[in-house]
Amino acid sequence: MIERNDGMIIRKRTKPLILRKYEILRTRLKSTFPRVQQIDRAYGKYMKGYMGEVKVDYYLQFLEQITTILQDVCLKLDGKSVQLDNIIISQHAIYIVEVKNYSGTIIFDTTLNQFIREDGKKETGFSHPITQVELQQLKLQNWLHHNGFTNIPIYYFVAISEPSTIIKVIGDTEPIAKVVAHGERIPHIILDIEKKLENTNKIIHQKIGHMILKKCIDFDRDIMKEHEIKREDLVNGVKCTSCDMLAMQRTPRNWVCPKCEHKDRHAHHLAIKEYLLLYQWITNQECKNFLQVNSRHMVNKALKNINLTYEPANKRWIKNKQK
Repeated sequence: MIERNDGMIIRKRTKPLILRKYEILRTRLKSTFPRVQQIDRAYGKYMKGYMGEVKVDYYLQFLEQITTILQDVCLKLDGKSVQLDNIIISQHAIYIVEVKNYSGTIIFDTTLNQFIREDGKKETGFSHPITQVELQQLKLQNWLHHNGFTNIPIYYFVAISEPSTIIKVIGDTEPIAKVVAHGERIPHIILDIEKKLENTNKIIHQKIGHMILKKCIDFDRDIMKEHEIKREDLVNGVKCTSCDMLAMQRTPRNWVCPKCEHKDRHAHHLAIKEYLLLYQWITNQECKNFLQVNSRHMVNKALKNINLTYEPANKRWIKNKQK
């Protein structure tokens, strides 16, 4: 029997930064923007992936009493990002769990080294998930070595989040069965490995976990540049914090929604934060335009209260960078 050893989830999954950006875009993008459908498809893809990860989190949490778990990990190695859905650290090994939210039937062809999804209408080729997680294993191994941790066994798995997804293999089933399973089976596979490793050298999983946690950053991409979105493509205005209507009006002491009559003294703070999720910096004039106000004093005060750094040379406010 594997005993409890003060494990816990030390980094919990939250809605990813890129998904939050797409959510803002879908409320702020003008209807005349020519690639609205492209934005909707990208949003749907990220939302589906996130929901799949949350489903698998439910099963992985049963390991938290005996392991240190980090969800949604992004690390920097040689200037490049290493992104992992889950890192589980036990007394004996590290486990990478990459989550895939496929529907229908997925087919692993071990002869041709192909991965195919069949949704009942057509077959579509995808990037091979095992190749992806193998690369993650190598990158994490290099990152650990760079930070002074060597000779730690790293196992990897591909967790299929949807229980109704059918997994098929063409060719040799054994190498696929070792690393691919529905999410609910992953904890059992990890526990089986742990039993086999009981007599091997122990590692201080809490120490490694907290070292990784300290170095974690949010995975990010410039989706504005990627989709060729200009600042004038966005709808200006302060969003109602009750009904989400983009038309709050400024009174001497409050923001008031003309639709639901909700009042909020600090509603403009949310608008500025949304803007700064999409862009790295903002000027006083851009802030006035975005909030649809004329008060330079109010804008200055608001920007000072949102933990920004002012660049006098460029006359702009920038976000404080992650370390």
